[in-house]
Amino acid sequence: MFNFIFSRKPLIDSETQQWLFSCVEWAISTFEQQYFTDHTELILPTNKFYPGRVASVEQMARTIFENTKSYCGLSNWPFMLKPFQYKTQQQLPHLTITGSLRGEQCKVIANDESSLIEVGYLAAQINQPQDMIATYVQQFASVLVLSAKVLPPGGKPMIPQAIDVLACVMGFGVMFTNTAYQFKGGCGSCYNPRANRQVALPENDMLYALAIFCVLKNEHYKNVTPHLKKHLRSSYKKMFKQVQLLQSSSEKNILTIA
Repeated sequence: MFNFIFSRKPLIDSETQQWLFSCVEWAISTFEQQYFTDHTELILPTNKFYPGRVASVEQMARTIFENTKSYCGLSNWPFMLKPFQYKTQQQLPHLTITGSLRGEQCKVIANDESSLIEVGYLAAQINQPQDMIATYVQQFASVLVLSAKVLPPGGKPMIPQAIDVLACVMGFGVMFTNTAYQFKGGCGSCYNPRANRQVALPENDMLYALAIFCVLKNEHYKNVTPHLKKHLRSSYKKMFKQVQLLQSSSEKNILTIA
């Protein structure tokens, strides 16, 4: 599907670019293409997607957890929220999955409480909600990858990076890009390493994956740039236009899966 004639110098190296396109294709085809087409949307760090006020860290963690789980199409999965310090689960419990992996048709049967899937949160992320959201999505995406048992392009060594790409394909590319790099300068009072998410895909690669997603979903770059960190906006606009160009210049339209 993804064979290109590169008419312009890519904003990232060609090998990474090709892998990102292949990985996006893998993520869409493996994890319910129809759900992606019909239901997936760009999730933004706004009150539209995460409304309301909360009175405690626990309530904030729970509210964000429930909203994020719903946007991922995983409301029917038996997830159990815990603070990370109480999270003891080392491997995915045995589950019976019928129907689809995501959406209302998904049925996941857990035999007992030990079959519930633990999802952790960090209280330190209360002031960094984008990191909290991204941390949840990484855990959800990890569960999907382990359940599907279909390796991404590059095989097992590329699973951590592919999880971040899957998170983008589920609609969370803006928040994953914004949290891929944390500035450590200044007085240090605003930097809390304990609140930062784990990063597998570098910031620039994450930004390109976001551009691919938004072209697939016909989401204009102007709808995205106001929500990105300022230093990313110019590069994102160029990446978006490059992906559009690759689509229009390819003999076979590569972006018809949305």
